[in-house]
Amino acid sequence: MRARHVWACAAAFVVAAAVLAQASPEAKAKSASKAGASRAVILPESDEKWTELSGDTPGVQVVDLWGDHTKGAFGALIKFPAGFAAPLHTHTSNMKLVIISGTVVHGP
Repeated sequence: MRARHVWACAAAFVVAAAVLAQASPEAKAKSASKAGASRAVILPESDEKWTELSGDTPGVQVVDLWGDHTKGAFGALIKFPAGFAAPLHTHTSNMKLVIISGTVVHGP
């Protein structure tokens, strides 16, 4: 039980650090080099707009933190409904995940 709390706290810290390290919406319009060098910005949840993820993924919602998930490199928060099973698919680049809540089973 204690290990579960440690992992939950560590995951929350990693997500918070990732969100705080991202560029502000104003900096998104600047070049990538300038946006990467900008200061950390806190993004209130009320400013984030969750949208349905397109494709064969009913119920999956996404909010982009930086970049655009439909056009290239991005960082985002994604919500999956309980019992969701992803269809067979590929990604164009490496992917890093942090699970906040729930269980993920990954396999072919």
